[in-house]
Amino acid sequence: MGIEIYLFEFALTFYFAASIVSVLELFKSTKTSSRIMIALAVIGFLLHTSNVVARYVISGHIPIANLHEASSFFAWCIVLIFLFLEYRYKIGLLGSFIMPIVFLVMLSSSMLPRKMEPLAPVLQSYWLGVHTVLAFLGDAAFAMAFGVGIMYLLQEHYVKSKHLGGLFQRLPSLQILDEINYRLITIGFPLLTLAIITGALWAESAWGSYWRWDPKEVWSLITWFIYAVVLHVRLIGGWRGKRAAILSILGFLVVLFTFFGVNFILKSKHIF
Repeated sequence: MGIEIYLFEFALTFYFAASIVSVLELFKSTKTSSRIMIALAVIGFLLHTSNVVARYVISGHIPIANLHEASSFFAWCIVLIFLFLEYRYKIGLLGSFIMPIVFLVMLSSSMLPRKMEPLAPVLQSYWLGVHTVLAFLGDAAFAMAFGVGIMYLLQEHYVKSKHLGGLFQRLPSLQILDEINYRLITIGFPLLTLAIITGALWAESAWGSYWRWDPKEVWSLITWFIYAVVLHVRLIGGWRGKRAAILSILGFLVVLFTFFGVNFILKSKHIF
């Protein structure tokens, strides 16, 4: 096995350990356990970054050329944004809702063929890096909004049931969670918009057509409409709190279907 395989496996192991600690934190959280979880996530992220760099050096191109690399890079983007939010907001329990997602995406990636092959002619374009990085960062922001949305619904349940001890005291306020959810979607939506635009430009240069109604394109557009609705009803209709959290959760489920489901259920020309 090459060094990139070992780096991936080590990263997966540390993400798994971080996920276990993060889940345990839901039942009993201390400053020490939070620091351990963050430390495990950071080490996993550094190993993961080394894996991405190693595959780039070995292959000679950005490592997003197959579904294994794409899902691995997706997980990398999620951890990147998670660590930024943890630095910015210091929400220790956020890892309890995000690291399990990261581990599952990485586990899915580990089950896919890892062989590095030359880029297909259609992928030999500068649009590959631009389009895919925009798309994955946007989807990662939506993944974070998904986790924050679940936290919001959980905290609202505690507030309504007047169960004001335990986990309630360790979760951020509803106002803070709603604010973070909104900011994440306002980050993810323009990134997704730019990803769709650059994808259309790439398609025109490769096939002479901006839009071909490929299943991946269709579901990406559906995802875009969902988050456009989320922003519209929030800004115009005043939908905040619970309804916004539910929409962000449903939106990310569509993201997952677009990313994984389309490849395995529908016939698409897209490799990922």
